[in-house]
Amino acid sequence: MKTKSLFIAALLVSFMVTSCKNETTTVPVPVQKTDISEFLGQWTIDVEGGGVSWLEVTQQNNFLDGKLLWIGGSVLPVGSVFLAKDHVLMVQRTNSVVRERDANNNPVKANQVTNWLEIVKKGDKIEGIILNPKNNGLGVDTATFTGTKLPAPPAAPDLSKVKYGDPITLFNGKDLTGWRLINEKQKNGFSVKNGVLSNEPVQVEGQPHVSYGNLRTEQEFEDFNIKLEVNIPAGSNSGVYLRGLYEIQVVDSYGKGLDSHNMGGLYSRVSPTMSAEKPAGQWQTMDITLCDRHVTVILNGKKIIDNQPAYGPTGGAIISDVFSKGPIYLQGDHGTVNYRNIVLTPIVK
Repeated sequence: MKTKSLFIAALLVSFMVTSCKNETTTVPVPVQKTDISEFLGQWTIDVEGGGVSWLEVTQQNNFLDGKLLWIGGSVLPVGSVFLAKDHVLMVQRTNSVVRERDANNNPVKANQVTNWLEIVKKGDKIEGIILNPKNNGLGVDTATFTGTKLPAPPAAPDLSKVKYGDPITLFNGKDLTGWRLINEKQKNGFSVKNGVLSNEPVQVEGQPHVSYGNLRTEQEFEDFNIKLEVNIPAGSNSGVYLRGLYEIQVVDSYGKGLDSHNMGGLYSRVSPTMSAEKPAGQWQTMDITLCDRHVTVILNGKKIIDNQPAYGPTGGAIISDVFSKGPIYLQGDHGTVNYRNIVLTPIVK
C-alpha cells in the first residue's frame, strides 16, 4: 500500500508540473504597442499650484521626439520620449547644474540632472506627474498636471479686412487705475511719474531678495491691436504679454543678431525678420496685433513679425486656454522699464 501511495503521489506531482508547464507555454506574449497617435501633437498644460506649460510630441521615421516649455523660460528640446507599460508616455529633459564656481564666479564643476514627466491619456486630455530631483540630490520635487490638446492655428487672417472697435486707453498717465498685480503678495515696483508708468525693482545689497510682481489690466480682451511706447535702460529686461498668453519681448538688444529673445520677438517662438530696436535709454514704439492666434509686430515703424502663428503660450503665461479672454500684463520682476501711451483697440468679429 505504501508503494502504491507513493506512485499515485508521484503521478499527481507529474500531472501538476506538466499542467503548469502547459499553462506557461500557452500564455500569449504581449505585443508592444506601436500606435501612439493619441499622444502626438501639442498640449497646453495646467500645473498643480499654478503655472502654464506646453508640450509637443512628434513622430517621424518611427522616431519619437518632443519640445517642452515648463512654466518659465524657453521652449526647449527634450532628451528622450518613450512609451512605458504600453500606456505611460515618458518625457525626459536634462539640465546642467553648477555645483562649484571659482573666485571669478566661473563654473568649475557641473552635473547633469534629469527631470521627467510620466503621462497617461484620460479621455480627450492627458494627466501626469513631473519628477524633478533636488539640486543637492536629497529627494525629488513633484507636481501633478493636466493637459488639453491644442488644435493647429487657423490660416493667417487677412488683416486688411479686420474691423476694429473703439480705442481703449489702458494707462491714464496719472495713476494705476485699471491695473493690479497678478500676485498681490509680491511687492509692486510700478509707479506713475510725469505721465510715465515706471517699474523699478530695487534690490538692496546685503538685504534679502525682494520679489517684485507683474502688473496686469483689470479688463480682459479677445483679439486686438495694442500700441505703446517703451523706454528700456541698458541691460534691462521686461515684456508685454498679450491676453496673458504670449510675451512680446522688451529688452536691451541693440546691436545683437536676430533672435526670438530680442526686442519685439515672440519670446522663444518667433524671431524678428530684421533688427529695428533703438539704443537703450530711447523711447521706442510698438504696434502689436493679435488676431486668430497670429501675431504681427511693428517696432519703430518697421514690421519685424508679419502675421505669424503663435503655436502655444510663452514662458510666464498665466492662462492656458488660447481661446479665452485675457489681460495685458507687463513684466515687472526682471528689470527697470518705462511705458507710456498704452492704447488697445479691440477687433470686432
